[in-house]
Amino acid sequence: MKTIKLKIHLYASSEDIYNALTNSFAVSLWTGLPATMDDKEGTEFSLWEGDIVGRNIEMIPNEKIVQEWYFGDQEEQSIVTIKLHKSEEGTQLEVIHTNIPDDDYADMLYGWKNYYLGSLKEFFDK
Repeated sequence: MKTIKLKIHLYASSEDIYNALTNSFAVSLWTGLPATMDDKEGTEFSLWEGDIVGRNIEMIPNEKIVQEWYFGDQEEQSIVTIKLHKSEEGTQLEVIHTNIPDDDYADMLYGWKNYYLGSLKEFFDK
């Protein structure tokens, strides 16, 4: 099992970023695809037409999102933690994704950099 740790800076408030990550309509704006998402702990979500599915574990508005991402019948949960840190010119977004199956690591890293974080950066840094 592997772990991904990434950080990016976005020129937006932590409130705007949190909303973009937890509101179905807002998620569809930066991904370009329908999404099922909310900020309620225990609810399931689906992004990129089901390419990413999971369950919200912990939600601290404007600060932290912890999710379980499903990988088939994997015994250990794959956990994504997103932390939002306010900065003078926006927000630093930190991602820690643990328990990634070795065979999925390269694709997951590419997806985080180019799709998930890349799309957020493009959306907010226009």
